[in-house]
Amino acid sequence: MAPAPAALSAANALSLLAPARVSSGRWNNLSVSVSARRVVSVAPPAAATAQRRLVAAAAATEMAPAASGEEGSKPFVEEMRAVAMKLHTKDQAREGEKEPQAPPVAKWEPSVEGYLRFLVDSKLVFQTLEAIVERAAVPWYAEFRNTGLERSEALKNDLEWFRQQGHTIPEPSAPGTTYASLLEELSEEDPQAFICHFYNVYFAHTAGGRMIGKKVSEKILNNKELEFYKWEGNLSQLLQNVRNKLNQVALSWSREEKDHCLEETEKSFSYSGGLLRHIFT
Repeated sequence: MAPAPAALSAANALSLLAPARVSSGRWNNLSVSVSARRVVSVAPPAAATAQRRLVAAAAATEMAPAASGEEGSKPFVEEMRAVAMKLHTKDQAREGEKEPQAPPVAKWEPSVEGYLRFLVDSKLVFQTLEAIVERAAVPWYAEFRNTGLERSEALKNDLEWFRQQGHTIPEPSAPGTTYASLLEELSEEDPQAFICHFYNVYFAHTAGGRMIGKKVSEKILNNKELEFYKWEGNLSQLLQNVRNKLNQVALSWSREEKDHCLEETEKSFSYSGGLLRHIFT
């Protein structure tokens, strides 16, 4: 696993939502037509320009190469990674194409209150992802149960620690509830788009997400390492296992379905960026 980028820019904090489109979903060789509903950004119009990019390194995928896919073709996870990397800035990744527009994470001034909002909303999102794969409305979602990357229990423990320190734990806010609702909707109606979000949420947290957690801990938590940033077992192997499953699932997709999944990347960055804004605003 390659190291996290040296500088994280709040510049890439949000992208515009991708337009809704129609795709065909393939469930265990059963082809059905599904359509993604158009989702409206929760950001006010005046903030749209400033919210065009996600904190790219935080929402980017983990850098190690993916497992092989179809013979003679690039593994699909490599395609997903390549699209995500283009949403970095040049100083974050060689493949980056975005221009930095704000200070790096090192210059953020987080507060405990803002960080708690981020943790609470993150817990809701991870709980939703875990519930979706457990329910497996699409049969191959079940492949992603118990991967070892699950985070909701760790976040529950971290929030209890904050409570014991005397902090009030807030209720989930609009960025978290809106993203959770989107994930539920996509999981039923647009499985390829859902998988894009699943991939980016989990893999981003293991890369830039960990770096952000470390920097925030240095500033406001006296270097305490939260459970959110700890995994049981070998993290590199856990990630590789999920890559293998993603590549296997994508073997049954048409090229159109794969492209639709890739096109959802900016939207996944946008919604994740809504959670990250809690930390630096």
